[in-house]
Amino acid sequence: MTFSRRSSLLAAAALMATSGLAWADSWPTRPLRIVVPYPPGGSSDIIARAISQPLSEALKQPVVVENRAGANGNLGAELVARGAADGYTLLLCDVGALAISPSVYTKLAFDPSKDLRGVTMLAYSPHLLVVHPSLPVNNFAELVALSKKSDLNFAIPATGSAAHLAAVAVQRASGARWEYVPYKGGVQAIGDTVAGQTQVLMNGMLATLPQVQAGKLKLLAVSKGTRMPLVGQVPTLAEQGVTGFESGTWQGVRMARGTPDAVVARLNAELIRIIRSPEIRSRLAGQGAEVVTMTPTEEEQFFNQERARWAKVVQAANVKLD
Repeated sequence: MTFSRRSSLLAAAALMATSGLAWADSWPTRPLRIVVPYPPGGSSDIIARAISQPLSEALKQPVVVENRAGANGNLGAELVARGAADGYTLLLCDVGALAISPSVYTKLAFDPSKDLRGVTMLAYSPHLLVVHPSLPVNNFAELVALSKKSDLNFAIPATGSAAHLAAVAVQRASGARWEYVPYKGGVQAIGDTVAGQTQVLMNGMLATLPQVQAGKLKLLAVSKGTRMPLVGQVPTLAEQGVTGFESGTWQGVRMARGTPDAVVARLNAELIRIIRSPEIRSRLAGQGAEVVTMTPTEEEQFFNQERARWAKVVQAANVKLD
């Protein structure tokens, strides 16, 4: 390559980089949307609506929350993955559940690792193992014993969801017996368990705790390594014999791969500032969610670790969907 040719290419690259930075500096110039790939009322939806107005104020543009439910969150995730990488569409989902999809679905129309990039984690809430109040059990051992002599229906937000695989892991570790009843989201699963149509449920604490506090569901165990202050009297699953077990929902933000680094960095900073604000942190803590933030690189690492972790569970449980 001649010197003049090489100089021309370097100059063009420099111009493109400068143009990209200038574009990022002027971003955003129009409304943004936060895609929640689940029905309204779940953990991701609760957090999306808590941060949308503060984010709108920070970016000086409207921020709209859009629920795009279906296929265990994959329809909404695909919408973002296949959309323009222009910084105007965010995916707010259970990142752990998204990491499970490549192992569960044999025909996934996108690759969550290649087509999406991390922005930040926002919050974590453990799964709660709850039952309908009519069940004559007060701890996990009693539930396992009852499951071996009675027919129990176990509600799950969706087949192949994090809650489903967590329940399968608990079942395999304890020898419990129950039939899984899949729903199109946690809200429906909670509703049917409250109504007594299903008897057992494992779901994120953020969406489930209000029903426990209202006396509509009975809490037997928490799927966290240590007890949660809000329900400190309730032992963890690990304390009740499921050694070393921990699961939950990890709400985080991802965007289309190719979104400019400067935009991702700006969103990372604004989202962390918002979620860590005393008002939102206190509100989430009162519902059982812990604020957990990460850099984009840390979120990517977390995603890949979860993908590898749950792939082993999926293989052991032989859970596959088309």
